[in-house]
Amino acid sequence: MVCALGAAVCFGTATVLQAVAARAAGVDGGGGEAALLLRALRQWRYIAGLALDGLGFLFQIAALRSLPIYAVSAALASSLAVTAVVAARLLRVRLSGTEWSAVAVVCAGLAMLGLASGPEGRQGGSEALAYVMLAVAVGILLLALAGGRLSGPARALVLGLGAGFGFGVVEVTVRLIDSLAPADLLTNPATYALLIGGGAAFMLLTSALQRGSVTTATAGMVIGETIGPAAVGVVWLGDRTREGLTWLAVLGFAVAVAGALLLARFGEAPTEEQPA
Repeated sequence: MVCALGAAVCFGTATVLQAVAARAAGVDGGGGEAALLLRALRQWRYIAGLALDGLGFLFQIAALRSLPIYAVSAALASSLAVTAVVAARLLRVRLSGTEWSAVAVVCAGLAMLGLASGPEGRQGGSEALAYVMLAVAVGILLLALAGGRLSGPARALVLGLGAGFGFGVVEVTVRLIDSLAPADLLTNPATYALLIGGGAAFMLLTSALQRGSVTTATAGMVIGETIGPAAVGVVWLGDRTREGLTWLAVLGFAVAVAGALLLARFGEAPTEEQPA
């Protein structure tokens, strides 16, 4: 759980640092998105954010190898609470009373999950599940490629859900990779599912945030990356809770996800002060 929370802190803080760097890089103006990225890469905060993203991913892998998926996915969703708190400090974004309450709710949900979570399921998952994850990842990639053609108010939600499912594929496939030997990685369909699912998820989330509602897209992503992977972990990978504490785990999961949804506007850290 320490690793899962560490990943949430890394991801949440990285979002704010990258937002600060992007705002500073945008002052010069001109040159389009590519030029903006190049200017951002000259900012130490942006580089620090990328480093935190990498560290967070390592924490995520360590957590997924030790904890049930439902606990890790809820903890990762809590990165929105970290982003909100750090944004309030660094970007001077004012949080409403409801949003401060949501931060407390997320913490309470994670505390309940920490108390109720059992060890990682001992079922390694079948080869068939790895191919199912690969098929899902390919489907998400096709959605990412067609995302630009979608329109209407449901666009952000659909793309956000797709991104969430892609990140969910990453969570599941980490558990399906038993050996890191190059020969085993190359022959394991879970490896390709992880790469395709993760890449497609970033494409979908970028598209959703670029032309849609940040709140809607992030809410869809939180739902997609928590509920589906948690179900796979329980049904196919043997994830369980401590004896007699299933109710507490279910309650903690629901509370943590609900709190994260209330903080969905921080899916892309704001670059200017927003009113409460």
